[in-house]
Amino acid sequence: MSRIHEALKKAEQERAASPAGTGDAKTQVAPVMPSNISVLTSSPTRNASGTMPPLTVDALRACARQTQWSPDVKTMLFFGPDEQTYGTEQFRALRSRLYQVREKQPLKKVLVTSALAKEGKSFVAANLAQALVQQEGRRVLLIDGDLRGARLHLALGTAVAPGLADYLLGTADELTITQRGAKENLFFIPSGHEVSNPAELIAGERLKALLNRLEPLFDWIIIDSPPAVPVTDAALLAKHCDGVLIVVRANATPFDMAQKAREEFGESQLLGVVLNGVGPGSLPYTRYYYTYDRTNGKEAQR
Repeated sequence: MSRIHEALKKAEQERAASPAGTGDAKTQVAPVMPSNISVLTSSPTRNASGTMPPLTVDALRACARQTQWSPDVKTMLFFGPDEQTYGTEQFRALRSRLYQVREKQPLKKVLVTSALAKEGKSFVAANLAQALVQQEGRRVLLIDGDLRGARLHLALGTAVAPGLADYLLGTADELTITQRGAKENLFFIPSGHEVSNPAELIAGERLKALLNRLEPLFDWIIIDSPPAVPVTDAALLAKHCDGVLIVVRANATPFDMAQKAREEFGESQLLGVVLNGVGPGSLPYTRYYYTYDRTNGKEAQR
């Protein structure tokens, strides 16, 4: 139940407890609606059985917080004036590859991670989401699942909270934490307020509940996670996803660390490895990433 409905219920109870007809202004309690949650007026309430009704696209559009994003066009490639800049075609190629995989297996929720920090996983997650939403009629949800070092809100130029951590703590509902900006059909859930126990929150049942409610409304859900080697968060998040992309940085990621990151996930989870940080003249864009060939258990350069 949303905070608005809780406030209304409390006000009604206090009015009922007041002496009838006193007219005493001090006993009349009016719920105060903070301006930053005014969009929750259409938030769904629990039905008679105590369960939440399914969300609808209309409810999502009406209740998601519409914010003025100020994206960094140097890294958010599809927000810039020229979508033919170096890198956009590589993300379109990655998009096509994911659709090819989807023809063979269920694929909607994609986790993007890396072996170590500063490999470019957030850059890849954000631009992949932008590439996917370029297709007409596609709705995409981008989630910052890195509760330890959130970066996506900085790249998009928006608020970090309320977000995923707040939902997992039970202090916000799914519509409170969902944002939508100027780009049609691209929705965003930031990481939220800083927490001291991110792994325990991710391992809880509320993450599964959130994804179950939101998944029917989107064609793709892209989740950015912490690096896979230092902490367990990525492996925990992967349990709720259909596949994993691992980002490695050219001439930077140690081979043993990349191998260790790969071992964090089962063969059925791994979709491929994205090679980031390749200059325009280094490799043709058709070699932008590697895919994992499940037929023989070997990596194949694409």
